[in-house]
Amino acid sequence: MAKCMAFRFLLPIVVASLGAGGSAVAADLVIAMPNWPSGQATANILKLGIAKEFGLDAEVKELGALIAFNGLEAGTVDIHPEVWQPNLNDVIKKYVTDKKAVTLTKHSVEAWQGICATPAAAEKGLKTIEDLSDPAKTAILDTDGDGKGEMWIGAPTWSSTGIERVRANTYGYAKTLNLVEAEEEVAMVALDAAVATNQPMVFACYAPHFIFDLHKIVRISEPPHDSSKWKLASGADPLWISKSTASTAWDAAHFSIAYAATLSKKHANVAAFLEKVDLTPEEATAMSYAVEVEHQSAADYAKAWVEKNAARIDGWAKP
Repeated sequence: MAKCMAFRFLLPIVVASLGAGGSAVAADLVIAMPNWPSGQATANILKLGIAKEFGLDAEVKELGALIAFNGLEAGTVDIHPEVWQPNLNDVIKKYVTDKKAVTLTKHSVEAWQGICATPAAAEKGLKTIEDLSDPAKTAILDTDGDGKGEMWIGAPTWSSTGIERVRANTYGYAKTLNLVEAEEEVAMVALDAAVATNQPMVFACYAPHFIFDLHKIVRISEPPHDSSKWKLASGADPLWISKSTASTAWDAAHFSIAYAATLSKKHANVAAFLEKVDLTPEEATAMSYAVEVEHQSAADYAKAWVEKNAARIDGWAKP
């Protein structure tokens, strides 16, 4: 029974609104907010920092990355707080490189992406990416009695989720595992339950993230990244997943702030401010812990963070 509880949460998809806000009066700026905790907190930190330094009201609006980039080009969105690479390389090429409609800040935060396992899963033989293609080994991940294990690969709107499906197809474990898409906060409830009951679980993961501090998570080993073995079709193609292959680990990852190229003319001081924002991996981890573990709202966390880091934010605003 305890084994089933690890994935029972996946039946209902929980929809939560974190830190979004609006008003009847049109805001001066619009900040797109992604649906993961560090992005949510950063969006609200930027909102409050911009208000503090420039007296401008920014609306925080929850938007997926593709809609946000469309908005950055169209003028309906001004800022995206956390754009991941290589996840969004295709989108970045279109809007940043080719159209020059969006600018990425020079500062970025180092990151990592891959597949992880709970200690129980690793102890029972799930340690390498090849192990996930062995039905005899992945049977321990079966929580619904259908004979196949389950594996969370990300939220439905994440760009990385589609790529994880490509990786599963290429490596072969799409045949031995049911690939589950659900919001991250729901998956983290499952992870907590699995660790608490010493049950095996394998899932897509990334860092910076609080799970590596909270639990003894094991990273599944993979062949080193080889760009020649990553062939991703354009996301504009509805069949891009079936036309793509990726048979090695992810390339080194990082994320940065994106802003509309027009912001440099409309509010040059805000664009300069964004270029000086220097958040760290440790701060991104703290954000995710506060929002998902301590259940602070992204807006409340940002308010306390801005008050604590007032002098630092003043420095970002200096010419």
